[in-house]
Amino acid sequence: MFDKALGVHPFSLQLRLDRAEIIAGNLANVDTPGFKARDINYRQIMQDVAYNIGSGIDKPYQEAQSGHQLLYRTPYQASADGNTAELNIEQANFAANSMDFQTSLTFMNMKISGLQKAIKGE
Repeated sequence: MFDKALGVHPFSLQLRLDRAEIIAGNLANVDTPGFKARDINYRQIMQDVAYNIGSGIDKPYQEAQSGHQLLYRTPYQASADGNTAELNIEQANFAANSMDFQTSLTFMNMKISGLQKAIKGE
């Protein structure tokens, strides 16, 4: 019952955490020759999670993730050593992902607060 009440927000938080790890890996390898920067298609995975929740699938997040793979990022400026991780791009993506995580956390807190008020009868 709580799964339906909270909707996609818990899954969004987990996906944001997963994406933070991926971007952190890109940042850690910015100077590694031949490293290929990776990312995920957050929007597509969340659409699949929402569909899975609506369809009543028991593990909507795992099911949505199974159909998606890490994507390679195309660099804006090619590096001579073949590395596709660009420091400024990775930092911007990490900051945006962090802000989106905080937004998802705020939405989930609001949902929980609303449920708590409903249970208390306020």
